[in-house]
Amino acid sequence: MPNPKRRHSQQRSAKRRTHYKATAPTLSTDSSTGEMHVRHRAHVSEGKLYYKGKVVAEKAPLRAI
Repeated sequence: MPNPKRRHSQQRSAKRRTHYKATAPTLSTDSSTGEMHVRHRAHVSEGKLYYKGKVVAEKAPLRAI
């Protein structure tokens, strides 16, 4: 596997890394609950799991053993 003969300078590495930026997640408002959530992700509201404005799953009550 080839390796560099000499060390790359810090400036050269920094030039390459200038395009790595942190981006804020895209948020949207749910049509049925009105809550903000990350787009294309399921979210919990009032104990129910919502995805695309529809209830996907409800929280089951805890059972005593």
